[in-house]
Amino acid sequence: MAGGPSTPELAAAVSSGGGVGFLAAGYKTAEQVESEMKRTRELTSAPFGVNLFVPQASFADPAGLSDYAAELGLDARRYGVDVGHPKFDDDDWDNKLDVVQSLAPAVVSFTFDVPEASVVKRLQESGISVLMTVTTVAEAVAAAEAGADALCVQGPEAGGHRGTFQATAPIDETPLGPLLEQVLKAVELPVIAAGGIATSAEVARLLANGAIAVQAGTAFLRAAEAGTRPVHRAALSAPEFTTTRMTRAFSGRYARGLYNAFMKDHDPSAPAGYPEVHHMTTPIRAAAAKAGDPHRVNLWAGTGYDRTIEGTAMQILQTLTP
Repeated sequence: MAGGPSTPELAAAVSSGGGVGFLAAGYKTAEQVESEMKRTRELTSAPFGVNLFVPQASFADPAGLSDYAAELGLDARRYGVDVGHPKFDDDDWDNKLDVVQSLAPAVVSFTFDVPEASVVKRLQESGISVLMTVTTVAEAVAAAEAGADALCVQGPEAGGHRGTFQATAPIDETPLGPLLEQVLKAVELPVIAAGGIATSAEVARLLANGAIAVQAGTAFLRAAEAGTRPVHRAALSAPEFTTTRMTRAFSGRYARGLYNAFMKDHDPSAPAGYPEVHHMTTPIRAAAAKAGDPHRVNLWAGTGYDRTIEGTAMQILQTLTP
């Protein structure tokens, strides 16, 4: 839930309610992550987790980025902003690792790849459980070999960025149910299920099929404690949005969101390139959100978005509890 929805208030409320709330560290500096972790500790004495994006080498094609910048010009001019610079960065990786090791949350989860074994070991030696997001059996095996304590098996139904390690590969469309079954046969680790989960019946089914827990994100986008932008929050229940699709038009990496005009206009031509494309579209998305325009901003959402409710995090958590 990087990019705004994740807040200390939301993480603390979920943890205090009997779940394990998570802080999204993506797109933040190490100092911001440290501040949010300390704030969460002020709000609750219950365990919570932190999610980190594992940096990968750049896979962007400069010519493709240049062509896309020209294509994005019309969107930028619409709001009187410039297309962002397609810079590459590692999301303050090393400094964030130092912060989480120092403050030692109960769990640190990783997305987009498997961190080096030395990273896993140093966190575990600090008393931190290490969770890795996987989207295929091969990724699950790699995560187990890297020393993960548990896996988060993310089906293609999940909202936001797909956690796949091969960012330029076609999306594996194996639904969460069969994927969970395959992973449980391939590795001997506790498995958490994620992807499109919005009801207690879905939670009960996944627990009965071998998951030790479920992970929900979209279900909490309308929580009172979430930092979800107003334009995003409203779109989740707006009748004009009737489906979700995978896109890399906003960030250069496949992610699922409510299908809007930006996706329609740019999906065919959007190049692979993360985080370069993310930085290119940032000024456009920020201006669209400020203007209340849901058609030029990423509306990340899983397939269960239409079953989400408004309420406190505790109320939402209760609707997910079998």
